[in-house]
Amino acid sequence: MIFSLDPLTIRSLKNEAKAMRADNAALTQSQALEAVARAHGFRDWNTASASLPDRPLVPAQVGERVRGTYLSRPFEGQVLSVEMLGDGRHFKITVKFDRPVNVSKFDSMVIERQRVTATLDVHGVSLSHTSDGEPHMRLKRA
Repeated sequence: MIFSLDPLTIRSLKNEAKAMRADNAALTQSQALEAVARAHGFRDWNTASASLPDRPLVPAQVGERVRGTYLSRPFEGQVLSVEMLGDGRHFKITVKFDRPVNVSKFDSMVIERQRVTATLDVHGVSLSHTSDGEPHMRLKRA
């Protein structure tokens, strides 16, 4: 079986089924879809198609206004770049804050950041966490 390196979506599974049929003309489209769904751990094609998006979900688009927290500090800003990582479920995102954010935990120190890059999941939550378990970034659409 040929597995796609694309993110897991309805479209990627249909492409795999199409490739499977090209290798085995005796298979019907329905049989190929069922086989691909089971190969990815779904009970059947209906379960897979109900569970997956038609296209990859992204936490934000380039140019979009966003808000959220960075190192527990609130921010508003604009998305400068979004890059899908190899697994298709995480994104490297760069945000320019409207106003610099002080990322220091100490009142006597000011360490400001205005442009940051973080790795986020499709829900806009970073994979990296602070020592108290808080995600480095939580992104919300403005």
